[in-house]
Amino acid sequence: MLKPLGDRVLVEIIEEAEQKTAGGLYVPDTAKEKSQRGKVVAVGSGKVLDNGTRVALDVKEGDTVYFAKYGGTEVSLEGKNYSILAERDILAIVE
Repeated sequence: MLKPLGDRVLVEIIEEAEQKTAGGLYVPDTAKEKSQRGKVVAVGSGKVLDNGTRVALDVKEGDTVYFAKYGGTEVSLEGKNYSILAERDILAIVE
């Protein structure tokens, strides 16, 4: 597994259910938009401020989050898709 550094977060991308148009046609994977929702799998140790103080992240493992559409770096491990994001790329936590 990957261990994010600093203020980075590892998010497992939640794939959206199969999409179908109003006319009944299925949308192929190549035409789908990138998912913006995922589950936090691992978090870094936090951001270090200029004075050396470490600030903990607002998200924790297990949180479901929405993130910036084109933020982060996508990686694939053991058949699952992940995104490594900076905390600032996370838009909201689903409660």
